[in-house]
Amino acid sequence: MAKEDIPSASKDLQELQRKLSLLIESVQNNSKVVAFMKSPVGQYLDHHPFAALTLLVFVVMSAVPVGFFLLLVVLTSLAAFVGVMLLEGLVISVGGIALFCVLCVLGFVSLSVSGTIIVSYVAMSSLINYWFSPRGPRADHLLSSRNRPLTQNPSDDASRP
Repeated sequence: MAKEDIPSASKDLQELQRKLSLLIESVQNNSKVVAFMKSPVGQYLDHHPFAALTLLVFVVMSAVPVGFFLLLVVLTSLAAFVGVMLLEGLVISVGGIALFCVLCVLGFVSLSVSGTIIVSYVAMSSLINYWFSPRGPRADHLLSSRNRPLTQNPSDDASRP
């Protein structure tokens, strides 16, 4: 049994090696990879494989923390946006309720003040009319004395129609 497993493992390894070489060949024939390899950075990395490997390991290992950082930035921005919207809605609601209460109080105060002014006006005008009108108590006395003769004759009253 062990001898039968070894040839199948060998065939599997050969198939894996063939697929890997096809993958490497397709990557090396890619136009962007060819353009990068002709650049000075690509030439340097081609001549210094340890630096290329170090750079590759750094990029792969830093992808996860950078990804988490970017995810954190996006989530924090969304949370801040939603929080600001909720806070702004709360502030506007509380401000609207406060404005409504202030306007109700001002309406009540304006009704009270205008009622007081009207009552004061009516009372003062009645008093002024009572005190200074020609038909007041003193004026009636003066008017009646003007129309009366200085001496009263009872016979004069009877002769008047």
